[in-house]
Amino acid sequence: MNHFDLVTIDKFSELTGLTSEAIRQYKKKGQLREKIHWIKAPNGRIFIKVKAAYAWIEGKEA
Repeated sequence: MNHFDLVTIDKFSELTGLTSEAIRQYKKKGQLREKIHWIKAPNGRIFIKVKAAYAWIEGKEA
C-alpha cells in the first residue's frame, strides 16, 4: 500500500464528484464498510481506501 491508496473524505470527494456529506452518509448507512472501504487512523481521522471504494462505485467486490 502506498500513500495514494488512502485519502481523506474531502480528497475522495474531489476525485469522484461525490459530496463529502454523501460519502459520510454511505459510511453511516454501512454501504462503505470499515476496514474494507475506509479506516480510522489512531488520531481519529477517517481515510478512504481508494481502490476498494472505486470498486464499490463500480458495483464490484472490494
